[in-house]
Amino acid sequence: MRLPYFPARSVLFHKEPNGVTYRVPALLYLSRSRSFLAFCEERLSPSDSEAHLLVMKKGTFYRNYVEWEDMRVLGTAFLPGHRSMNPCPVYDDFTGTLFLFFIAVLGHTPESYQLVTGKNVTRFCYICSTDDGDTWSPVTDLTKRVIGDTIKEWATFALGPGHGIQLKSGRLLIPAYAYHIECKECFGQLCQTTPHAFCFHSDTHGRTWRFGEAVPGPESVECQMVSVDEEDGTNVLYCNARSPLGYRVQALSLDDGAVFQEGQLVQRLVEPRNGCHGSIVGFPAPLHLCHSLDNHLHQPIYHSRHWTTTSGSTRPLTPDHPDFLTPTWVVYSHPTWTTARKDLGVFLSLFPRDPDSWRGPWVIYEGPSAYSDLAYLELPPSPGAPPAVAFACLFECGTKTAYDEICFSIFTLYELIDNLPREAQLGHNNRECNRQRNQVSETDFRSGHDAQSAAVLHQVPRVKKRKKKSKLTEMCSVS
Repeated sequence: MRLPYFPARSVLFHKEPNGVTYRVPALLYLSRSRSFLAFCEERLSPSDSEAHLLVMKKGTFYRNYVEWEDMRVLGTAFLPGHRSMNPCPVYDDFTGTLFLFFIAVLGHTPESYQLVTGKNVTRFCYICSTDDGDTWSPVTDLTKRVIGDTIKEWATFALGPGHGIQLKSGRLLIPAYAYHIECKECFGQLCQTTPHAFCFHSDTHGRTWRFGEAVPGPESVECQMVSVDEEDGTNVLYCNARSPLGYRVQALSLDDGAVFQEGQLVQRLVEPRNGCHGSIVGFPAPLHLCHSLDNHLHQPIYHSRHWTTTSGSTRPLTPDHPDFLTPTWVVYSHPTWTTARKDLGVFLSLFPRDPDSWRGPWVIYEGPSAYSDLAYLELPPSPGAPPAVAFACLFECGTKTAYDEICFSIFTLYELIDNLPREAQLGHNNRECNRQRNQVSETDFRSGHDAQSAAVLHQVPRVKKRKKKSKLTEMCSVS
């Protein structure tokens, strides 16, 4: 039995002796400048009501380490008399503009008070940067312009938290959720609110914003989204959301977030009591590795499709077909325990719209852990080889509590696949398919992978510090 493997981690934010705590990480990778931007909330204590400002660190990515600058307070990400929360960055590749969205909540008003009274005191705000986060614009409050009178129908709302995305069309998407008021008042108290995920979107590179319809079905709260291409040429927007129901909720949109289909529980992705935030990121499937992955995962990549092509055929398309799109795979991070926020794990799905397609977890941190945010990147290739697929994860963790520090790790796709539980542990029976396929040994898989990532496979990213130049209210009380 081999020992568990954990990727190296670097501490970016650490709880201070005076109680100041850093929570709710958000991560963005800018490939043009090879920069990581790590955001989080600075709180006077771990409590939501003690949130204060947003802070960030910028890191430059070299071949096998990240050099981080000192922490900076985002002084313009602030409304007077409000606390700044839920950082949600998104980068417009077309214009080079970086947006940092966040919510501003009046004073120390807790979310539970807004749910009980129906008095929404949350604002929808952003700042932006055109120099990769070195300088920032003044704050813009979009609440009245974008949400308008609908704000009266929401007891409260929030963003993400974590990264937003840009679609191929140029549309910018900001994940969000709102507690819809179902019954206004009963005996002077708010009767009922129900949370549903949705997204804000812009088709004008951030000049104007709108919001789509909420995910129908099971209660869904903090969420993230991925644009998923499928082999038959179709594209869906995939939403993965926190839920108080014991499992994650997923939902699909066929019109880029304007309307979502009915949400469904994902029983392979469990939630701890009251749920916890999780992160997803999509990336183009490395088709040159599919045969090796097919055997290594014990899951037939081209033989277990759960939907048909647009022509109605169940026959999968091949890469030389004119309608073929390189499929999107999705990685997900979340605590793996059902009784506590503990043991942060990473999961992989080759067919995200199928809730049974998730494989994992690979536990990348043992111990108390909570919120996380993922980023996809390509590592510098060896000469004549394609870039190696890798992921960065910014996550809350600690030895005593999950909120002692926020750490940063990088791991490759190979490391993820190599550390996923095997078929027997998954309880997935694919023996018949396995007998019909050529078996590729782990050594063969390694040799097939070496061409693209030998130089980075076991290199440990290190830090080089730059020198100075109801149950509802119970659930919402734990972010």
